[in-house]
This record gives sequence, C-alpha cells and structure tokens, in this order.
Amino acid sequence: MFALYILIPVALLIVAVVIYLFFWAVDNGQYDDLESPAHRILFDDEDPKHQAAAKPNSAPDKPDA
Repeated sequence: MFALYILIPVALLIVAVVIYLFFWAVDNGQYDDLESPAHRILFDDEDPKHQAAAKPNSAPDKPDA
C-alpha cells in the first residue's frame, strides 16, 4: 500500500511532463510538415533540378561549354 503513495504521484508527474513536451513540440512547429521528409528520399541528390529547388535564392548551375 505504501508503494501506491509513491507510484501514483510519480506517474502523474510523468504524464504532466509528457503533455508539456507534446504541447511544446506543437507550438514550435515540429508537426507542421509531415510530408516532405517522407518524399525527400525519393529525389536524387545529383539532379540539377533538385539542387536548384533546394537553393531557391540561387540560379541553377550552368554547364561549362
């Protein structure tokens, strides 16, 4: 019976910490974009179009002629 006096508050504390961490993650945008990481593996890193899309502020590399 004495163990319940310790385990119940500890369990409630753990639940409170998990809920706090979940809301912290949601507020910081951890769940905003769930699709891009799954699709990123499908693209070839050596594709110039993909590299240009990864750097939106720069022009695509032009081959030397």
